Amino acid sequence: MTNNHQKEILIVKASGEVEPFSDTKLRRSLERVKASPDVIETIIEHMRKELKPNMPTSQIYRHAFSLLKKQDRPIASRYALKQAIRELGPSGHPFEKLIGEMLASEGFSVEVSKIVQGSCVSHEVDVVAQKDNRHIMVECKFHNQPGIKSDVKIALYIEARFQDVEKAWQKNPSHTEKFHEAWLITNTKLTSDAIRYAECVGMKAIGWSYPAEESLESRIDRSGLHPITCLTTLSSSQKRQLIEKGIVLCKELLSKDALRSLGLQEAKVSAVVNEAEQLCRKK
Repeated sequence: MTNNHQKEILIVKASGEVEPFSDTKLRRSLERVKASPDVIETIIEHMRKELKPNMPTSQIYRHAFSLLKKQDRPIASRYALKQAIRELGPSGHPFEKLIGEMLASEGFSVEVSKIVQGSCVSHEVDVVAQKDNRHIMVECKFHNQPGIKSDVKIALYIEARFQDVEKAWQKNPSHTEKFHEAWLITNTKLTSDAIRYAECVGMKAIGWSYPAEESLESRIDRSGLHPITCLTTLSSSQKRQLIEKGIVLCKELLSKDALRSLGLQEAKVSAVVNEAEQLCRKK
């Protein structure tokens, strides 16, 4: 099938937008998780044969995930990261824990869900991070539905909270909470206006595929801090039970105690731990 013909086949994104199928996008997502060149070509060739007009991108993902799982479970688990993060919901607290651990792995000291007094009202800050005497107010914006983008209203809201806390410090320099900057971290893509506004006010914005080398998925892959929802060796109900116990990350399963609390047989426990260990390797 020629590349020109492929461009004529339109697919439907989770947002409802329609765009031409792109070998390049699929290849890039597979390269991100370090799938082998042979596996990548096999999956792309498979999708060329299976592709139908108006096929949802979710169906393309399921095809690729199914093929990857047969070849290499840990690679398939990494490929599933975007969906796995959504499955941490509906509450945003597990995502906040993930972000706190990610920043801690980058050398920050962190506190999750801290109440901070502003000039007008108090604020529950998702993550307070400190490094090199820089205090950062981190707002984690979590969405558990596909096709949603974090827009400029979210960035405006964070900047307003930041300014309220900053005013409290200016009124009273001995005030314990002095933030030097605000960050927005989301599990979705950011709109162009959200990015433009964040850049304008000096806010660091981190989302899916943004910034290019420091995006959310890049940082998670680098840190080895994959959520348990990535695992292919656990059922959805088993993952939900663990999340309800406050267990979010694969590294928390390595002691085996949490898995044994689910009543799993030792052979199953070993299989889960083996997959978790491979996901925990830093890139």
